[in-house]
Amino acid sequence: MGKIVVVGLGPGDPSLLTRKAWNALTSAGEVYFRTEQHPVATSLPTEVTIRSFDSVYQKHESFEQVYVEIVERVVELGKRPEGVIYAVPGHPFIGESTTPKIVKAAEELGIETEIIPGVSFLEPVSSLIGVDLMNGSQVMDAMLLARDFFPVVLPEYPLIIAQCYSKILASDVKMTLMAFYPDEHPVIVISNAGSDSASIDQVKLYELDRLTSFGYATTLYLPPMNKAASYESLQKIVARLRAPGGCPWDRKQTHQSLRNNLLEETYEVLEALDAGDAKKLQEELGDLLLQGALHIQIASEEGEFKLPDVVSGIVDKLIRRHPHVFGNRAVSGVEEVLENWEEIKKREREQSGESRKSFLDGVPSALPALAQAQAYITRARRKSLPVNALVDERTISALMGETSQEKLGELLWAIAAWADTHGMDAEAALREVNARKKRELSDLDMRMEFTA
Repeated sequence: MGKIVVVGLGPGDPSLLTRKAWNALTSAGEVYFRTEQHPVATSLPTEVTIRSFDSVYQKHESFEQVYVEIVERVVELGKRPEGVIYAVPGHPFIGESTTPKIVKAAEELGIETEIIPGVSFLEPVSSLIGVDLMNGSQVMDAMLLARDFFPVVLPEYPLIIAQCYSKILASDVKMTLMAFYPDEHPVIVISNAGSDSASIDQVKLYELDRLTSFGYATTLYLPPMNKAASYESLQKIVARLRAPGGCPWDRKQTHQSLRNNLLEETYEVLEALDAGDAKKLQEELGDLLLQGALHIQIASEEGEFKLPDVVSGIVDKLIRRHPHVFGNRAVSGVEEVLENWEEIKKREREQSGESRKSFLDGVPSALPALAQAQAYITRARRKSLPVNALVDERTISALMGETSQEKLGELLWAIAAWADTHGMDAEAALREVNARKKRELSDLDMRMEFTA
């Protein structure tokens, strides 16, 4: 069995080759380049036979298919008694998809591998922009980022995006980043770092795909935001508030002492929603997030759970309960989505050993009575129960002639059922009327004072 030697060619300039890489390349009779479109390919002695996998790129529609074939062919070449020298741009394990796959496949077949490091694109990029990459910088592949609907980054730290090879890819990257970053956030576009033709452009994020000079050696650099912008920053502040020397009020809080605060902040969010006030909603959502961060910090200190447990729990649940999005289950519409949701929840309870006496047990007991009634009715309708049969049509007329708390409760139930039948939110409707009545009563009070 032979051997596979993976050599890092560096970012471009042949003078940046390591001595060990140069010795490995020049002492070989034959070298396979992933792509011959690299300056080192023309700098080797003429007695070295250069072969490449450039033709593979023309055969397939996706890079995944290209890399699969390259990996298979390199492993086959590695089986030869003389083995194979496989040369890749940059460093073999930085932005190079084929190397890990080759090493894994070779290990399974018992083929020896050797990795000869090279200068990656990161070193010359760091030199060009004058940034220390040890300050929390994040490095991502452009294709992987473009696939996301939301960037998983910490915007308080620098972001480096590698291999933004086309205008189309740059457009997809831009749209993903604009889900988080301001439209006018600066982007430094670095081309051919580590070569004599290196260049730098700076544009605003929304202008990114207006450039035309994209290639496999194009790197994007986003400076950090000048403000806290991630949930982690909020959690960090809360941890400081509760740490020794922090805020006395925050340090004395418990899950139970914060209960009313959570309820109050929730209603303030609803008030902002009802008012259609986006600025107020932004502020109130921040206050509500703070409540979550406080509970998570308290739980972490008490050894109950930590932030990753909360996040992974809800992420796993969302994926599990949306097989029509993250799986291959088809749905015909909203009603089928809700039916599947209830079916999945039931299966989860059975698997966890959780038992419920009634399908209504999951409705929070702390809900306001009217909202609770409508939640019961909604769940009952999903199970095709005859909800209307529970509504006494004579309740309203009977109530007109008597004062009975029981009859009042029946009337409110009937109203909740009627609201649910017509797709209305009884709680929201009552809040709207309450707000209007509040204004009317205030006006009436002012008029009475004026005429007094």
